Amino acid sequence: MVITLTPDLEQAIVEQARRQGISPEQIAIASLRKQFITTVRDERKVDAPGALFDFLVGYIGVLHSSQEIAGGAQLSNNTGKRFAAGMIKKREQRQL
Repeated sequence: MVITLTPDLEQAIVEQARRQGISPEQIAIASLRKQFITTVRDERKVDAPGALFDFLVGYIGVLHSSQEIAGGAQLSNNTGKRFAAGMIKKREQRQL
């Protein structure tokens, strides 16, 4: 199949591909998959066989937390230590 793109659509795809560091073809294919194939995936039963990644493919994202953003909140660092400290504090306050 050959799809002819309008210049504005081609420019948008090329720009998005440049930002993501992938080819324009990969952007176009990913967009078409998202539009037409995820609908089929969303209609599957939750207990259907497959990897968790396949089930969550349209819902996985990335969060960025750096020194410049939100005061450098590193909420995923030292979670075990922070949880333990919180539990000790609750125990000391007799809330546990």
